[in-house]
Amino acid sequence: MKVSVGQFRPSGDVQANLKVMRKLARKARSDGAELIVFPEESMFSIGKVTGPLQAAVEGSWSTFVQQLSFLAAELDIAIVAGGYESSGEERPYNTLVLIDRTGRITDTYRKLHLYDAFSYQESKRIKPGDGGLTVVPLGEMSVGLMTCYDVRFPEQARALADAGADLICVPAAWFQGEHKIEHWETLLKARAIENTVWIAAAGTSSDHTIGHSAILDPMGVPHAFLEHESEAVVTTEVTRHRVDDVREFLPVLRNRRFGPNEAIVDAH
Repeated sequence: MKVSVGQFRPSGDVQANLKVMRKLARKARSDGAELIVFPEESMFSIGKVTGPLQAAVEGSWSTFVQQLSFLAAELDIAIVAGGYESSGEERPYNTLVLIDRTGRITDTYRKLHLYDAFSYQESKRIKPGDGGLTVVPLGEMSVGLMTCYDVRFPEQARALADAGADLICVPAAWFQGEHKIEHWETLLKARAIENTVWIAAAGTSSDHTIGHSAILDPMGVPHAFLEHESEAVVTTEVTRHRVDDVREFLPVLRNRRFGPNEAIVDAH
């Protein structure tokens, strides 16, 4: 199936962001896409919200998801996008929603690894996910979900591959900084290569985030990519055949000597 990644600069206004997403989704659909992946914080940028975060989340999440559901059904395109979901507490979840081409909410994923690094503490404002992974059948593919900082943890991508994912979607708001673009590109390639999966990564592009959305094949080769464009979409063909082909001559998942719950111990 054809997959798109949509890159933009989220504001603090949900309706303004939905307007941009509609525009990008229409472009993706005109390019033949059956799935578009939007970034983390597509609902709104947490740094641009006025007033208490909890109130903003409780007043926006349902509307955001509902409007994306309508958009998916209208355009006949599946959607992955990130927003903030109420946890019933002061700190919301950082959540991805996957909506199929009929507009049905297929599943959600709550970000497991919060960005407590590089002098930033996401956990001060956001509640970590409850431990569940998400892999959903979509067309000929099985789609796994990760969010931004999750990509630094190879065991999560491997668990998604073990659960059957052959396409992993990575919405992100990847902060700028020294070596940060190199980290992002290297990690995306590594997660694709070591698990022989497709990666569709969509990033926000703003004053403090890098953009650099990309779709990579199971050999880690970028088939479509962006740089720091403030608003853009790219599309490419993503196939199960490519996964099967790569796994035939590069059977790393079969060649493993230990499983996900085992460790290598040095006896010396």
